[in-house]
Amino acid sequence: MCPGVFQSFFIYRADHYTDHALPEVKMEEKYMRRAIELALKGTGYTDPNPRVGAVIVKDGRIIGEGYHERYGELHAERNALAHCTDDPHGSTVYVTLEPCCHHGKQPPCTDALIEAGVTEVIVGSPDPNPLVAGKGIEILRAAGISVTTDYLRSECDAINRKFFYYITKGLPYITMKYAMTLDGKIASVSGRSRWISCPESREYVHHMRAENMAIMAGVGTVLADDPMLNVRSAEGLDPVRVICDTDLRTPLSSKVVTTASGKDGNYRDWLPRTIIATCCSDAGKISEYEDKGVMILDVAEKDGKISICDLMHKLGDMKIDSLLVEGGAELNWSVLESGLANHAYCFIAPKILGGRTAKTPVSGTGCDSPDTAFQLVHGTVRAVGTDIAVEGDLIR
Repeated sequence: MCPGVFQSFFIYRADHYTDHALPEVKMEEKYMRRAIELALKGTGYTDPNPRVGAVIVKDGRIIGEGYHERYGELHAERNALAHCTDDPHGSTVYVTLEPCCHHGKQPPCTDALIEAGVTEVIVGSPDPNPLVAGKGIEILRAAGISVTTDYLRSECDAINRKFFYYITKGLPYITMKYAMTLDGKIASVSGRSRWISCPESREYVHHMRAENMAIMAGVGTVLADDPMLNVRSAEGLDPVRVICDTDLRTPLSSKVVTTASGKDGNYRDWLPRTIIATCCSDAGKISEYEDKGVMILDVAEKDGKISICDLMHKLGDMKIDSLLVEGGAELNWSVLESGLANHAYCFIAPKILGGRTAKTPVSGTGCDSPDTAFQLVHGTVRAVGTDIAVEGDLIR
C-alpha cells in the first residue's frame, strides 16, 4: 500500500503510449473535442442546465466557438454564432448536445442555426429532455440542414451524466464522498477527524463541491465541526447547503446558519443558501431559523429519521440536479439504503487509527451478507497526493 508504488503505476499508465506512434486524429474529431473542451468550461455554473460546447467551421477553419457559460445566459450555439469572425452561412457546426427547440430562458437554438444558414450540424449526444428528445434534429433536417448524430457520443455523454439523470428522473444525481484510513476509520476514538486525508485530496473535494448544486451533511457533522460547506480552493459557485436535522438541533450560531443570508455573489441567488430538512413542526423554533435566512424544509419521517427519498423529491422539485453527500456514518447509510445514491468517491489515507469504537464510513443496520452489499462498478483507482482515490457507480 505504499503511495509511491501507486504513483509509479499511474505514471507508467500515463506514459504508456509515449514510445508508440499515436493514430492520426481526423479534423472532424478535433473539432468535436474542442467543443467538449469548451463545454467543460461551464462546469459549476450552468446547472441545472447541461454543459454544452459548439464550434463553427467554414472552409476548413474555425470561424466561431462558444459554450453555455452560465444558467440563464446564451446557449452554446448562439454564443458561438455571436463570436463568429466570418459569415456562418454554409458552415458546419459541431455541438456536444442536440440543439434545443423550445423556449426557456433562451429562445430555440434550432431557430438560430436555421437563420444563420448553416448547412451541416454534427451532434454528440441526443437530448433526453422531453421538450427536445429528437425534435431538435427533426427541425434542422426539415429545414434542409444535414445532421449527423452520435458523433463521439460516449465522450459527449460523459459531460452531462448528472443532467441526463436529473432531466429523466426529476431527482438530484447523488455522489457520496468520504475519507478513511487504511483500517476503515473516519475518525479516531476521541472523535477527531482532521485531517485524515492529505491536502491534495481536500483540495480536490472543493472541485467536487463546485461541480454539484448542493452539498448535504447531517446535524452531527455541524455539531462536531461547524463547517462552512462552501467552495474555497476551486472555481465555481458555492453549493446549496442541505442539513439533515430531524429534531432541529442545528445551532443558531453555526456557520451554515449565520451565513445563510450572506450576499457575496458566489451562489445562485434564486436558491436558498442553507436548507435544513427536518421533521420538527415547532413554529416558534422554525421562525428563529427563517429569520436568519434559512429555508426550513418539512420532510417525511422514516424510522425516526429524515426520509431521504422524500427529501430528494423535494430538492428535485426545486431544480437541484446534483448533490454531494459529505455526511457521517448514519447519513451515509440512509442515503445508500434509499437506493438513490448514484456514485461513490472514497479517499483512502495511508494511516491506521485502530480503536474498537472509532467510527467507520457507513453504519446503520448494514447489509446481511456480502451477496447483498453495495458495489462499485465502472470504477477507477488513482493516486491523489499520498492518498488513494477510489470511485465508481453504485449498484446493489
